[in-house]
Amino acid sequence: MKQNTPPLFIAGPCVIESAELLDTVAAELVRLREKFGIEIYFKASFDKANRTSIHSYRGPGMERGLQMLADVKSRHGLPLTTDIHESYQAAPVGQVVDVIQIPAFLCRQTDLLVAAARTGKVVNIKKAQFLSGKDMIYPAQKVRESGNEQVWLTERGNMYGYNNLVVDFRNIPDLLAIAPRVIMDCTHSVQRPGGGEGITCGNREFAPQMALAAKAFGANGYFFEVHPDPDRARSDAANTLYLSDLENVIDSLLK
Repeated sequence: MKQNTPPLFIAGPCVIESAELLDTVAAELVRLREKFGIEIYFKASFDKANRTSIHSYRGPGMERGLQMLADVKSRHGLPLTTDIHESYQAAPVGQVVDVIQIPAFLCRQTDLLVAAARTGKVVNIKKAQFLSGKDMIYPAQKVRESGNEQVWLTERGNMYGYNNLVVDFRNIPDLLAIAPRVIMDCTHSVQRPGGGEGITCGNREFAPQMALAAKAFGANGYFFEVHPDPDRARSDAANTLYLSDLENVIDSLLK
């Protein structure tokens, strides 16, 4: 994929909290799609299986969550993506979403990748915090050799000591040598994993700059967690963007 290929965008709340939240975010994404003429995917998780604390909110579960996501597609006409954590989730999730996301912590789990590949849907693999861009050839190979050529790769930073991430933007051209679509996860990359008392902290103010830097290195997709009131979000609050700020961020990336 050439660098002048129109970028795509992925946005949504980190976790499904309510139908009302999903509708609010989806309606804004539709408005932005129409204003800018962009390709935009709605993303929310039905189960956050890797929360820092056992007491943290995880989501409504797969059955209810998939129905809520299907309702978003029916009402708003947005393509969907969500993440899976277990191989058995791939088939039912693949019946609802357009892109299956593989979490960074799980990107080397062979059975998970093979199950996702067999759905026939696009498989978006997030690069682990302990891998280089070049290392992602092997997760991509697992999907392709399972009969699915539709692989996207996502950069989301590397561990930098404890409770911190740093983004090496040289990973983006390395990822582009493996897959034609490389997405910058602009909000997860500003996390401070486990940096709070049982929660992940972050610096949402740096997410727009992460996006612009990734654009300079050739990224052709951008992922943002968004929420009308991020400080009250039930997951990833500290690195989630205000929904009202998404328009300006997208506008800056399209200029």
